[in-house]
Amino acid sequence: MHNIPDWMSSQAGPFDLWPTGLGFEYFYGFVGGDSDQWHTAIFENTRPIESEEQVRGSKIFDDLLADKAIGWMQTQHALAPNKPWLLYYATGTAHAPHHAPKEWIAKYKGKFDQGWDKVREETLARQIKLGVVPANTQLTKRPEQIAAWDTLSGDQKRLYTHMMEVYAGALSHADYQIGRLLDAVKESGQLDNTLVIFIMGDNGASAEAHRIW
Repeated sequence: MHNIPDWMSSQAGPFDLWPTGLGFEYFYGFVGGDSDQWHTAIFENTRPIESEEQVRGSKIFDDLLADKAIGWMQTQHALAPNKPWLLYYATGTAHAPHHAPKEWIAKYKGKFDQGWDKVREETLARQIKLGVVPANTQLTKRPEQIAAWDTLSGDQKRLYTHMMEVYAGALSHADYQIGRLLDAVKESGQLDNTLVIFIMGDNGASAEAHRIW
């Protein structure tokens, strides 16, 4: 929940602009952006809490968020099966910092070795083939602030390749958790009576990379 003004984000309140002050009966998440997904500053409603799983280093926040969302939905359905419910599921992925479990990052090893110039060409070609964009769609010019891939040093290429692998791992891991939630809705028998609205924003790109090459 990144809409709470900094001067209202402490335990002193006021809590008018927290989720529970804006119509939500229950909130589980973090406030502010750029939150560590392995050591997350978690709030339950307006109270800071500590995750035992994160203290042990066993769970990234996306896992915890999906667990909590599934549990909340199941409780609502069990106690009041005829009562409509709204669940707003907003992950920290893939906003910076980009964090993902190692095994999910490993899935993308070598997938971006061709560099960002070639990747964007390949991406557009797939989008055209799938009919996502018109066949005559042209790539925009690469921004001047971003260097041509072929001009980078070997160390820079290795660094940025890994950063892209981490980003992809984080995004696909979050997608998997969304799938867990939808599976739970289906298992509860509510899928055919549930409206799912999926919104994917583009402000996940990390500004850190621009500062270091």
